[in-house]
Amino acid sequence: MPAVQLTARALLLDMDGTLVDSAAAVERVWRGWATETGLDPERVLAVMPGRQGHATMAELLPDRPVELNLADARRMLAQETADLADIVPIPGAAEFLAAVEPHPHALVTSADVPLATARMTAAGLRIPDIRITQESVSASKPDPEGFLKAAAELGVAPADCVVFEDSLAGIAAARAAGMRVVGVGASAAAHGPTAWVATLRGVTLAAGADRVLTLRVA
Repeated sequence: MPAVQLTARALLLDMDGTLVDSAAAVERVWRGWATETGLDPERVLAVMPGRQGHATMAELLPDRPVELNLADARRMLAQETADLADIVPIPGAAEFLAAVEPHPHALVTSADVPLATARMTAAGLRIPDIRITQESVSASKPDPEGFLKAAAELGVAPADCVVFEDSLAGIAAARAAGMRVVGVGASAAAHGPTAWVATLRGVTLAAGADRVLTLRVA
C-alpha cells in the first residue's frame, strides 16, 4: 500500500500482533486445545486472532455449551499468562509507545488484565494508563464495544480515533466503531485497513498546536 497521511485526536492500540509478538505462545496453547477437541489446528488458528477465547470456541463449536467454553477459556488464559517464552515486542513498538505517551491513547485488547500485564511486561513495553481489556466489555471483537468504550473514556469522537490492529476481527471491530484503521503486520493488509505497515517502524507522528496528531504511515 502507498504511504498514507492520517489525522487523529486519539490512538487506540491493540496488543497481540500489534505491540507484542506472542504468536509462538498463543499457537502452543491453541494447538493443544484443538487436539483436545478434535479440531483442525490450522482452522482454529485462522479463527482465533483478535477474539476472546470463548468467542473463538463458540464460532468453531456453535452447539457446545457456553459453560464449557467459558471454563476452557479461563484455563487457557491461565496457561497463556504463565507461558511467557518467546514474548517479544513488535519492531518499533517501544519507540511508538514513547512517541504517543504525551497524547490521548489507550490499549484495547481481548486479553484480560493479568495476561495483558504479563505480556507487555515480558516484552519490556510501557502499559498505557487507559486500558480496555476483557473485563471491560460484554462482547468480543469483532464487536465494536471495546473501541467505543476507549473513545468515550478518552472523550474523543470515534471518527477522530485511529486504531492500530493486526487481525480480521480487530479491524472489523474498528470499522464497525466508525474508526480508521492502520493494519500492522504481514496478514493485516488483506483485511481492508485504511493504511498498512509491516511494523510500527513505518509510522511517524507529529502533533500540531491544535492537538491534532498527524500520522504518516509508510
